[in-house]
Amino acid sequence: MIKRTSKIHIEKILSENPNWKILDVGCGYDANKYATTVSDILDLSNHYKDKSFVKITEKKLPFNDKEFDFVIASHVTEHVEDVSFFLGELARIGKKGYIEVPTRLEDNLVFENKKAHIWHLVFDDIKNQINISKKQQYFEPVLTVGTIKKLNDYFRESLVIELNWEDTIEFNIVDNDSTLSKVSILNLLKKYFSKRIRLLIK
Repeated sequence: MIKRTSKIHIEKILSENPNWKILDVGCGYDANKYATTVSDILDLSNHYKDKSFVKITEKKLPFNDKEFDFVIASHVTEHVEDVSFFLGELARIGKKGYIEVPTRLEDNLVFENKKAHIWHLVFDDIKNQINISKKQQYFEPVLTVGTIKKLNDYFRESLVIELNWEDTIEFNIVDNDSTLSKVSILNLLKKYFSKRIRLLIK
């Protein structure tokens, strides 16, 4: 089962269950504060003195079946080459968990995402499943990671997808929509300034 949620709601659940074994997979340098175990493809053991750190060296995650009460994968899934296998691994090692990924809008806005991300993930609210397609760049990026983090405080629901799963993660690999064409940022800017000039003249 998988459904929409919010990070605030998830953190409330985690704070109320201090005895849970919680894994943050692909944690980078900013692991969830409630995680008891953190893991990454980089050796960040010196950064996490107060948590158990496990370095990931293979596609199969180095944990036992249902080892964790809760598994966090925040801004990881869009990077993974074998996304089907990765989602299966999350469900294998955890009883439930949280997935956070950028919306297609955020993914297209940010410079660093252009080459780093492989997949677009969209949640189907009717079938309660994740639809996954190869990433498409609909327009040239215009923002840095630092800028998008600031905007996240104001427009989070437009910039990230937040999902809570239990037991299983329903998903489907879909083809890209070939009817969508690339958007020209230059044309958008021209229209914006043209409108501003007309308003000033009035």
